[in-house]
Amino acid sequence: MFARGNKGKGSSSDNLPVPQSQRRSGKSAPSIISTDLVIVGTLTSTGEVQIDGRVDGDIRSGSVTLGEKASFEGDVVAESVTVRGRVKGSIRARKVSLAGTCHVEGTVLHEALAVEAGAFFEGNSRHSADPLAEVVAKPEQQRAAFDPKRDLSVVSSSSNAMQKSAGRTGR
Repeated sequence: MFARGNKGKGSSSDNLPVPQSQRRSGKSAPSIISTDLVIVGTLTSTGEVQIDGRVDGDIRSGSVTLGEKASFEGDVVAESVTVRGRVKGSIRARKVSLAGTCHVEGTVLHEALAVEAGAFFEGNSRHSADPLAEVVAKPEQQRAAFDPKRDLSVVSSSSNAMQKSAGRTGR
């Protein structure tokens, strides 16, 4: 059983697993951001990234897949993007697929675009011969919801100043 000799039954290394570097066929497994993970920042990968959790930031990758429970806010730049979840921001990719379960608000710059029935898309879509080289202009910051204390104090203070100056010139 623990003999040093092989006794003709093949070498003992025949049963050992092959190292990962020898088994791969040139394609690595996708990087997965699971549903319980929240990332704030920039992600960079040369391979495939699958997002099922929440990401607030930008991503640059070879391929990006946003799952049904994914929530992404930022800019996506990739060769291929498949959206099944929520995206708020811009997408620049050669191939963009918007699934029927997606909710996209923003700009899509693409070479090829596929939109399934039921997909929600609000924003701009533009075809480009090289979407990865172009830069998407960021929309102006939207003004926050109406705040009476903030907005009315500005109006009332400026109107009071106008009334005072008008009162001075009229005398």
